[in-house]
Amino acid sequence: MVWVVVVAAGRGERYGAPKQYEPIAGRRVLDWSLDAARAVAGGIVLVVAPGREHDPEPVDAVVVGGATRSASVRAGLTAVPEDADVIVVHDAARPAADGGLFAAVVRAVLDGADAAVPGVAVVDTVKRVDAGGVVVETLDRDELVAVQTPQAFRADVLRSAHAGGAEASDDAALVEAAGGRVVVVPGATTNIKLTTAADRLRLEDVLR
Repeated sequence: MVWVVVVAAGRGERYGAPKQYEPIAGRRVLDWSLDAARAVAGGIVLVVAPGREHDPEPVDAVVVGGATRSASVRAGLTAVPEDADVIVVHDAARPAADGGLFAAVVRAVLDGADAAVPGVAVVDTVKRVDAGGVVVETLDRDELVAVQTPQAFRADVLRSAHAGGAEASDDAALVEAAGGRVVVVPGATTNIKLTTAADRLRLEDVLR
């Protein structure tokens, strides 16, 4: 069985408001994400900020998130049944991820990967710099991808990766650090994360 953890616990400090509740193309950002998750989900856990846990939401469980993204995912995992085979983690702030993308990452895990993430090619030259802003090296962009959500995992692997309480920018990094096999499936350039007002304008175009 596949369960999806939708992370919507952010306060939107950079955006200026809790962006997951903002309307885009006539619906909340969160609603777009939940609908896409239903393409694969046998159940959905929604992780929210304190004070939102009693809001009526069309999901199987609502839990309060933690102080960090990783802590919020761990909170979500506590509500996923033990008999789940695959767990998908998705950022609510990516409303343009469609059901096909959810299905692709789940399929890759069912085919044998420990985890699967969507990735898109990096088109800009990327340089590593030191604390003083001096370039240390230029990375080969042919070997780089920008990673998105949804990300799918073998349930036991994801739980194990989170068991030590480690922090990372995404869950796949924790699985990598634990020695898991993470594969990349084609992502979508339209799978934009809502971070700024400019992102909202782009998402309005995509979702309409």
